[in-house]
Amino acid sequence: MPPIITIQNLGKRYRLGTAGAAYSTVREALVTAVRAPLQSFRSSGSSASESIWALRDVSFEVAAGEVVGIIGRNGAGKSTLLKVLSRITEPTTGRVVLYGRVGSLLEVGTGFHPELTGRENIFLNGSILGMTRREIQNKFDEIVSFAEIEKFLDTPVKRYSSGMYVRLAFAVAAHLEPEILVVDEVLAVGDYAFQQKCLKKIQDVSVHGRTILFVSHNMGAISRLCQRCILLEHGQVVAMGPTSEVVQTYMLTGLGRSLEYTQAADPDKAINLRRMSVVRADGAPQGDFGYDESPRLVVEYEVNRALSGVSLGIAVFTSDGTCAFSTADFDSDPDLLAQRLPGNYTAEVMIPARWLNTGLYSVSVYIANAGTGTIYDSVDAVTFNVIDTGTPGSRNGVARKGILQPILSWTTRRTC
Repeated sequence: MPPIITIQNLGKRYRLGTAGAAYSTVREALVTAVRAPLQSFRSSGSSASESIWALRDVSFEVAAGEVVGIIGRNGAGKSTLLKVLSRITEPTTGRVVLYGRVGSLLEVGTGFHPELTGRENIFLNGSILGMTRREIQNKFDEIVSFAEIEKFLDTPVKRYSSGMYVRLAFAVAAHLEPEILVVDEVLAVGDYAFQQKCLKKIQDVSVHGRTILFVSHNMGAISRLCQRCILLEHGQVVAMGPTSEVVQTYMLTGLGRSLEYTQAADPDKAINLRRMSVVRADGAPQGDFGYDESPRLVVEYEVNRALSGVSLGIAVFTSDGTCAFSTADFDSDPDLLAQRLPGNYTAEVMIPARWLNTGLYSVSVYIANAGTGTIYDSVDAVTFNVIDTGTPGSRNGVARKGILQPILSWTTRRTC
């Protein structure tokens, strides 16, 4: 059986300062015509001939029924690859062969007409996928139930919250049975329960033989869902193979290393993550810690409206995506759940020395209301490395097993 996806020497080049000609509107064409005589007055440093390759010489195949993860740092080319596969943008070089219908769930807003209702968009998306009206009607009730938008079914989707939008978009993409499902990092929007529901649906879809390409920064989700993984860097494939091996390559080669994460202010959000960093005792960012040192995690966030029931938490993962531990700010201060007044906040938590085993760790930060299931932010933010400094388990030259390597109190007595 031939592969369901074949990509050969794929390249995508963008010219800086210009719009894509293949999808330009009449208005854009007129603007371009007016600007053309002025181009010669620009300096050579901003020439329209400047370009950047978002993808270059990418080649791989995907078999029917495979779930393939695509990982890499921001700007590696992941989303561009999915847009080419979804036929949203055309490749500059190379060849893509797809056997079957492609359902895409990319950034929020892709694929829906904002003026149409949820009901109308379900039928519109189904038609785009090449389904008959009867096929869509047969799946209609399942889609609405899964998306949990019954009350808003006849409301224009421009009035939906981002969470409602994603719920409906995912439900349509997953239930209308395309042979190939393309999912970008959109499941970070919405509540935790629905995220888990989506991940389970992806697993169910794959069991029924459909092919899935899944982009995420969440190594736990990648490890849980994907049999195979592709690592991109600067638009090129740098590793491809079993998920556990590629995830380790991503973490251990430094491609996934980050000492600091920042996010822009957002006054429209009730609470918003601004910055997270991993630092040493004097507050300076640091990525490598000796076994005897204590990594400090510092989180800055803004509260724009008074809130109750909200918590700030972190989860620490090993390089293979296993959760080592998680903790939340209300563990030390339960009053934080009562109310957070508007303002800027800084929270800090210290990981004890002589606690974690040697190795590379990634840290996810989340801001959420467990009572309502609302997630305001969920980000894989920083990484750090615990290095061997004569740790107890390594004194005989063999690393001790386990995620933790604490120094525990033992009592030994001679009984006879």
